[in-house]
Amino acid sequence: MNKIIAIANQKGGVGKTTTAVNLAAALAEAGMKVLAVDFDPQGNMTSGLGLEKNEEENTVYEMIMGQCSPKEAIHKTYSQTLDLMPSNMELSGAEIELLDLEDRENVLKKALQEIAESYDFILIDCPPSLSLLTINAFTAADGVMIPIQCEYYAMEGLTQMMKSIRLVRKRLNPDLKVDGIVFTMYDARNNLSQQVVDSVKEALTEHIYETIIPRNVRVAEAPSYGMPVTEYDPHSAGAENYRKLAAELIRIGGEY
Repeated sequence: MNKIIAIANQKGGVGKTTTAVNLAAALAEAGMKVLAVDFDPQGNMTSGLGLEKNEEENTVYEMIMGQCSPKEAIHKTYSQTLDLMPSNMELSGAEIELLDLEDRENVLKKALQEIAESYDFILIDCPPSLSLLTINAFTAADGVMIPIQCEYYAMEGLTQMMKSIRLVRKRLNPDLKVDGIVFTMYDARNNLSQQVVDSVKEALTEHIYETIIPRNVRVAEAPSYGMPVTEYDPHSAGAENYRKLAAELIRIGGEY
């Protein structure tokens, strides 16, 4: 299948990394060979998949700086079908260092091209901003998955995101698609959640995933144990929701 998906939203706190971690885990559980790329200097995807972000050698920082090869930057996780390129705060310095490089927007793309054939899915967790790192992720990706929190300012962040995607498509990656929009932190007890879902569906023609991710205590607890929710509590509603999202992503995979 060989799909590269950037998971991004310029607005923080929307469940971006939570979605990246748990979707990667659910895809691996479904038998897909998955590479999770932590491209956020906060390194939360790294710790969420059980690695100690401040102790790992050969992170994505070393890879994009040419200090290690893409293969050397791949680390094993708890699952034989889920690999990780870890990150930590050193990556934040790459923003400045990349400015001196030619073709700086394509550094990640070139690195992933060397190993992409080994994976069914490569999921890139982007920083919550339109930075040079995010641009690299968009240039490398086939599509962008946009998690949206079901709250009042959701449309504001989404509008900014769509503008950024159009800009990258125009200048750097004409094949970039909006893979889909995923609603997160949905609260069925709150009328606002459904209002946000309805307003986004009315405003956009882009694909919207049928699977909606409700608020779930187990999903919130899992990162503190260094596990995706599918491992922390496999029978929880949160785990089942991410399995449904993974199944939906696999099902539409041939539409590219």
